Amino acid sequence: MTARHGAQVLDIYRLGIDEGQATFETTVPAWEHFLAAKLPGHSHVAVDTDGDTDGDRVLGWVAATAVSDRCAYAGVVEHSVYVHPEARGRGVGSALLAALIASTEAAGIWTIQSGVFPENTASLALHARAGFRVIGTRERIGRHHGVWRDVVLIERRSPVVS
Repeated sequence: MTARHGAQVLDIYRLGIDEGQATFETTVPAWEHFLAAKLPGHSHVAVDTDGDTDGDRVLGWVAATAVSDRCAYAGVVEHSVYVHPEARGRGVGSALLAALIASTEAAGIWTIQSGVFPENTASLALHARAGFRVIGTRERIGRHHGVWRDVVLIERRSPVVS
């Protein structure tokens, strides 16, 4: 993921925000603010390679952030994955998670975690196929458009990083 992808990444993020099942966020930040929290080397895009777009059309993205700056958590990241609505069902999400898993394991990261709204069953199924497990549900953890929302905590522990 580079600045060249920025506008499309933020547009996909906006589409996810607009659907109401992806994040507590209600507005898209500026690219600089968005990218500032992301870990270098663990932010990836999937681009269209069908020949019509010269690889310029972003189909989805995945990015990781540090969970904590405490050294005990150096091998734990939190991630987000978003796929453009027109690209869903084509394996884009799976490819993005595979890229994230590969980059984090190469860096010695042993846990990838996230929180997903329980209504986002497609995301929960995608993550289950990628080896994530449900840890539990945080009930009424935050308000989203004035409504209390639950979040399902998921994680994937690397079988190769110890």
